[in-house]
Amino acid sequence: MYRYILTLLLSSLTIPLCAQTKELSLKNAIQYALEHKAESKIASLEIENSQYQIEEVRANALPHLNVEANVANNPLIQEMPLSLGGQTQMIPFNLKWNSQASATVTQVLFNQAVFMGLKAARTAKEFYIINRELSDEDIIEKVATTYYQVFQSKELQSTLETTIASTTRIKDIIEDLHKNGLATKIDLDRTKVALSNLKSQRQQVVNAIELQQNALKFFMGMELSSPISLAEDTFQIDESVLLVEPNVEKRTELQLLEKQKDLLHYKKKATIADYYPSLAAFGTMSYQGLGDKFVWGGKPTDGVYWTSNAVIGISLKIPVFNGFETRSKVRQVEVELKKIDVQLEDTRQALDLSFKNAQKSMENALITINIQKDNVSLAKSILDNIQNNYKQGLASLTDLLNAENAFTEAENNYTNSLLEYKLAEVQLIKAKGELKSLID
Repeated sequence: MYRYILTLLLSSLTIPLCAQTKELSLKNAIQYALEHKAESKIASLEIENSQYQIEEVRANALPHLNVEANVANNPLIQEMPLSLGGQTQMIPFNLKWNSQASATVTQVLFNQAVFMGLKAARTAKEFYIINRELSDEDIIEKVATTYYQVFQSKELQSTLETTIASTTRIKDIIEDLHKNGLATKIDLDRTKVALSNLKSQRQQVVNAIELQQNALKFFMGMELSSPISLAEDTFQIDESVLLVEPNVEKRTELQLLEKQKDLLHYKKKATIADYYPSLAAFGTMSYQGLGDKFVWGGKPTDGVYWTSNAVIGISLKIPVFNGFETRSKVRQVEVELKKIDVQLEDTRQALDLSFKNAQKSMENALITINIQKDNVSLAKSILDNIQNNYKQGLASLTDLLNAENAFTEAENNYTNSLLEYKLAEVQLIKAKGELKSLID
């Protein structure tokens, strides 16, 4: 009864754990990363922040209203001399208590720098949107590359498992033959050594898979404790990607530089705006109370007197000479624009080079894949023949073990060539500016 209850409890614990294992296709892995990775979240926050920057700049073109109030006590009142009829008397210049409340409103009527700042802020938001695209592409590249590496290691593990199973069968046969005096102990020991080496290689691959999966989870923004499994149809060869010529101008890196150039143009215009006059309207209304007693709530009968004041007007500011400061600032921006032009040209060449290199790497990988595929078929055929010959006593154990090693190596080389192809494919898709197609 206790065993029955324990079995039910273990089953109830095991089922949810298994259900939590995520089977990831490359598309799902990328989509998860774009939603959870810190870089993507930060890029989204920068876009949100850029909207607030636009509102901040827009505020400079809207009316500003300030209200101010104060109350002051004058324990020592300044006196001023006043001469009347040949006599001079010291007259107090103030009363003991003084309170004032005022409201001031200002409105920019013309300020070229404010208007250019608003356009620059809107362009800055576009810059952050493009920057997020670049951040997403960087995430996609890392996830795709690591995903293929994990898959390749799992393929290596599968090949080793097959070889280990085959070698284990051979070891069991030789062990039976040795018990019956039909095989030497040296052959049995050599088989055990070969099997031990294969298990050691498998353990190394298992360790590598664990490290690669942890790296994949990190690039996805996933908890390292979350179990995952990869889809089975990852290494598909699509040669059509080699036929499309790239449109370099679509690359996010160039769009980002172009947007930086636009921002510098607005910065230059905003700096030149310092040469222009600025015009603003203002208005102030104040209410002041004075008396020898505390003025709040006081009336003339209490010796407290209140007065009001209002002023409206227009302020015109005309810059005349500032020691060539504005000219120096403009020339600094012009140098920055020239630097952007140099970066644009250099980036175009670098992107063109990366495309050609990725294209050539894919072509070479395709050749290698075809060669390794033939090698796998040939190594398998040789292994089958030697296994038959060994059973009939026509081949030595050395020949059999060598054939198994050759087959395992051919399988691994084929898997490595597939990985090289997929990694080159990622770089080619990136060079075409179409990394987002991996999730379409």
